[in-house]
Amino acid sequence: MPALVEPRIPRVLLAKPGLDGHDRGVKVVGMALRDAGVEVIYLGLRQSVGSILSAAQQEDVDVIGLSVLSGVHLAVTRRLLSERDTLGLADIPVVVGGTIPPADADLLREMGAAAVFPVGIDLQEMVASVKELAAESRGVDR
Repeated sequence: MPALVEPRIPRVLLAKPGLDGHDRGVKVVGMALRDAGVEVIYLGLRQSVGSILSAAQQEDVDVIGLSVLSGVHLAVTRRLLSERDTLGLADIPVVVGGTIPPADADLLREMGAAAVFPVGIDLQEMVASVKELAAESRGVDR
C-alpha cells in the first residue's frame, strides 16, 4: 500500500527591502496569511536583495513578498527579479505590496512581478491570490 503524502503547506517569505522602517502593514499581511494556513517566514526590516534571495532558496519558499513604502519599489523589484533569474530561482513568483501608484503597478507586472498589492487591498483577495501563486509554484519541480 503506497504511503499517503501530506499536501505541502504553502511557504511565503516576506521582507522589507532597503531603508524602509515601517512594518505594520507587512505584519498584518503575515498574520492574514498565517491565519489562512500559510507558513510565513518574515525576514524583517532593511533586507538586501541578496539576503532575501538567499533566504528564499534556503527556506524553499513558494512565493517571495516584498513590502515597500519608501518609493524604491521599481528599482528593488527590478534588481531582485534579475538576480532571482540569475540564481536559477525564476520559478519563485515575486509579489510586491505597499505604497504603489497604479502606473507603477503596471510597470512592476511588466517587469515580471506576479502580483501587486497596493495599500488598501482587500486582505482576503490578497491571501487568495498568494495561495494560488504558491500552489502554481509548488507544481514546478525545484
